[in-house]
Amino acid sequence: MLISLNKKLICLGKKFINYDVLVAICRSINLFKHTAMKLSPVKKYGSLFVLMILAIHTYAQSKSEWIYPDAQGKLVYKALPAGDKIMDFSYAGYMGGGVSIPDVPVKATVNPADGDNTDAIQSAIDQVSKMPLVNGLRGAVLLAAGQYSCSKTLNISASGVVLRGSGSGEKGSVINMTGDPHVCVAVRIRPSVTASGPKTTLADAYVPSAAKTFNVAGASGFAVGDIIQIIRPVTPEWLAFMGMDRLVRDGKKETWVSGEIATERVIQNISGNSITVTVPLSDSYDAKYTGPVTVQKVTVKGQESQIGIENFRIISQAQSVTITQGHNSGINMGGITDGWIRNMEIFNTVNSVSITGNRITVDNLSIMHDVPTLGAAKPADLNGSGSQILFNNCKITGDNVFYLATGPKVSGPIVLLNCVFKGGGWIQPHQRWATGLLVDNCQVPNGGIEFMNRGEMGSGHGWAIGWAVAWNCTAKSFLNQMPPGSANWLIGCKGSIEHGSMPFEKGAPNLPDGIMDSHNKPVDPQSLYLTQLGERLGKQALKNIGY
Repeated sequence: MLISLNKKLICLGKKFINYDVLVAICRSINLFKHTAMKLSPVKKYGSLFVLMILAIHTYAQSKSEWIYPDAQGKLVYKALPAGDKIMDFSYAGYMGGGVSIPDVPVKATVNPADGDNTDAIQSAIDQVSKMPLVNGLRGAVLLAAGQYSCSKTLNISASGVVLRGSGSGEKGSVINMTGDPHVCVAVRIRPSVTASGPKTTLADAYVPSAAKTFNVAGASGFAVGDIIQIIRPVTPEWLAFMGMDRLVRDGKKETWVSGEIATERVIQNISGNSITVTVPLSDSYDAKYTGPVTVQKVTVKGQESQIGIENFRIISQAQSVTITQGHNSGINMGGITDGWIRNMEIFNTVNSVSITGNRITVDNLSIMHDVPTLGAAKPADLNGSGSQILFNNCKITGDNVFYLATGPKVSGPIVLLNCVFKGGGWIQPHQRWATGLLVDNCQVPNGGIEFMNRGEMGSGHGWAIGWAVAWNCTAKSFLNQMPPGSANWLIGCKGSIEHGSMPFEKGAPNLPDGIMDSHNKPVDPQSLYLTQLGERLGKQALKNIGY
C-alpha cells in the first residue's frame, strides 16, 4: 500500500493516539497478519497511517450475528432457541491446539541406494522404535537428500517415532512409489476401548451442541481425568425425524446409520451430578429421539502417540483409475493421539491422506495431480475421520476429487484453516452424520463447499454433516442445507449459492437452506479458529502454530 503524506500530517498523526496502543489494537485483530503489514511503515508514517488502515479494515469487515467480538474483544455467541451454538473449534490440532510440534532429535540416518529402499528405511524405523521413550519421544529417522525407490508400505507402529526427510523439494528427500499399489507411509495402530468403570445416563432432556457441561443421573464413581464415552442409540424415532428411514435405490432399501454413535471425551470437572468435559460436544442430544443416552467410563489400551511424518516428497506415477481400482495412496494415520504431518509434497496419489486418529495437525501439505481420477465416485484427498484434527495451510491441485471428506459417525472438532484447493473438486463431508466441522478462510475458486444431504448417493450416505461452519471462505459455489434438529452455517463467504433436493428424488422440493450470514462480505474476526484459540490460550498459542 502506497500512501503519500507530508511531514506536517505525519506529525499530526503521531500526536493523535499512542503508537503502542494502536499496534496492540492491530495485533488483536490480526491486522498485520492479514494485510502483510510490518511495523516499519507504521513507525515511518505514524499513527495516522494505522488509523487509515483501521478504517479500511472496519469498512471491509462486517459483523456476524452468530459470533462477534464485544467492546473488550471477547467473542459473543448467539444461540439457537434450544441453546445450540457454534462450538469452540480451537481444540483441534496437536496436543489439543496451540502447542508447538517438537523438533525430535535424529537417532538414525538412511542414505539413498540403487534399487528398492523399503527394507533399509523400515529397518531404521524399527531400530528407533525399540529405543526408550524420553519425555514421550524416541527419535527421528532422517532420510538424507536423494531419490528413494520404495515398493512397499513404510510402517510406524511405536510412540515417539518421526520419519523425516531433508526437504520436500526436488533436491530434498524423494520417495518414488514403485511396485504394486500401496500406501507410502502408514501409522495403523489398533487400540482397544473397553468399559472399565461406572455407567450412568444423561439426565437432561436436551443437551445442546457446543455444550461442555451436562447433568447425569448419578456421577458417583466418576473422577476428573476419566475417559468417558457418550453413547447415543440410533433409534427408529431419530431416523424418521431425520428423514433417513426411507432411503431406497434401485428398489433396494439402504441403511443410513445403525447401532450407536459414541463420542469420547475426558472429564474436566464434577460438581454433584454435573459433569464438565475438556472439549465441547459437537452434536446435540434430544431425549425425544435418542431415548436413554449412556455415559460410560472406558479404558483405552494400546494407543500410541507423538508420531510424526515430515519434510519429504512422495511421488506416484499418474493414476488414471477409478477409486475401486488398485491405486497408490500417500499417508494413513490412525489409532493414535497426538501426531503430525508437516511440510510434505505428494504427487499423483489417490485418496491421498487419511486421518482417523485424534489430536492431529496436518500443516503445510501440498497435493498435486497430473490427471483426474475416473468415474462418478470421487476419492478424498483429505479424509478427516478422527477428532480434533487441524488441516492448516494445505494446498491441493486436481480435478474430480473431494478435497476434504468425512466418514460416518465422526465427532469433531475438525478444522480446515487457510487452505487453497484449485481445480474441479469440492469440500464435501461425505457420509452418515459427521458433526463439528469448521472451514475457515479457505479458497476453492473453481469448485464448491457443500454441507448437504447426499441421500441415496453411494450406499445411502444421507445427511453427511451437521453443526458445520464455513467462515470467510471463497468458492465458486456453496450448497448449505439444514438438517432436522441441527444447523449448518455460511458466514462471511463469497460465491454463488445453490439449492437442491435430496438426490434421486425427482420433483421433490428443495431441502431447507442452512443459515447464511453476511453473504459476499467477510466478517470480523478474520479467522474464527485463531481468534478462539487466542481467547482460550493466549497469544503464545498462536505463535506456537506459526501465527
